[in-house]
Amino acid sequence: MGARDASQGNAFRHALAFDLSLVLLPLAASVLLVLLGAGAAWVLPLALLPSAGRSLYHLIKLALLIRRQHRLAPPFPRGLWGDIYRSLARYQQRGRKSRKRQIRFTRRFREAANAVPDALVILDKQHRIDWANPAAARLMNIRWPEDDARPLTDILTNPGLGELIHDGEYMRPMDMAPEHNRAIMLSLRITPFGERKRQRLVVGRDITKIYHLNMIRRDFVANASHELRTPLTVIAGFIESLQDAPVTPAGHRRPLMLMRNQTDRMCSIIEDLLTLSRLEMNDSPDEQESVDVPDEIHLLLQEAQALSDGRHRLESRVDEDLLLLGSQPELRSILSNLVFNAVKHTPEGTRIQIIWCQDGVGPRFTVEDDGPGIAPEHLPRLTERFYRVDRARSRESGGTGLGLAIVKHALNRHEGRLSISSEIGHGSIFSCRFPKHRALARREVDVSAMG
Repeated sequence: MGARDASQGNAFRHALAFDLSLVLLPLAASVLLVLLGAGAAWVLPLALLPSAGRSLYHLIKLALLIRRQHRLAPPFPRGLWGDIYRSLARYQQRGRKSRKRQIRFTRRFREAANAVPDALVILDKQHRIDWANPAAARLMNIRWPEDDARPLTDILTNPGLGELIHDGEYMRPMDMAPEHNRAIMLSLRITPFGERKRQRLVVGRDITKIYHLNMIRRDFVANASHELRTPLTVIAGFIESLQDAPVTPAGHRRPLMLMRNQTDRMCSIIEDLLTLSRLEMNDSPDEQESVDVPDEIHLLLQEAQALSDGRHRLESRVDEDLLLLGSQPELRSILSNLVFNAVKHTPEGTRIQIIWCQDGVGPRFTVEDDGPGIAPEHLPRLTERFYRVDRARSRESGGTGLGLAIVKHALNRHEGRLSISSEIGHGSIFSCRFPKHRALARREVDVSAMG
């Protein structure tokens, strides 16, 4: 700070001396004019000539150096012009260091982007290709700079990609098999970035191995479930016949009852596994219609009352005019799993509130209880297959551990999402969100049906 203050003081003194010279020289010339008379008028320009000439020389020299982008280097002139030259030289030096850092950063960024195995593509404000890494050529058939300024949808012609980019719904990745290589499966993620988030970063990841493993797992579960269902049905039939037969000894009835309960539980697990396999087959239901969600909720409330047998306080708040576009069996599965879970997994005296309404985001179905709550470490895993918070309690209540997994997959097929929040001692909230365009008004559906 002392050296900086000293240099500023020197600059001030030089500037003051320079300014005084410009004032004192004309003043002295004016005094001479008064003493010598009007005949000595040539003295004034003569007195100013050395200072003005020196300043003009340094100004022209500085202008030429800046225009030619030359580096300002010592020796510098004395006085104020020397301070000006030194200040500009320091500014040039800082600019050179900044450019070197920027070049190093850009080089490292390009090296890192080129080394990434995933395809990276930057789209400009018009959603045209602005840059792409080498992996994009292999995975997405995008070669940069040859494809510079081309629309992404001209190269990746898969259905739905253009709508995804323009609609801005980037919550879930888009899985696709590119046209140039149907043997691979890509998972595309799009992220807004840049100035005012008007540009797009497209990341394409090769998920071929994962996709094939999921196909193998899904086929195995479906085939195994089908093969198990037939013998279990036969076993359940024989157990039921033996249990109801009058010749069955009394001592055999309790074991037969336990065998029947476990057989029913296994049949329930198999049915849930088959339901999951069916939901995973396609991204959306084959047939969609207007579903009377309020009517479904009223039926579920009656079933929940019977299941609870008065042990819970069930309350509801239902928008009777709000219907939903979707698959009736799948939507009923979503609603019933959440309602029955609340009844099965909360203690006696729990208040359970069921809400069906529409807000600024879209239709919302919520099941809220004031039960014991769920610990935070369990929340991220609740939608996993066979995951149970309390295994012993789930077995007692007959839970399969597949209900929330079914809810999640069925919601995905309806473009919805499941959110779970809970706090120990303050209950849990399970909420299903649906997009606005799936909401239907009962009066509009009735008018359409009458037409």
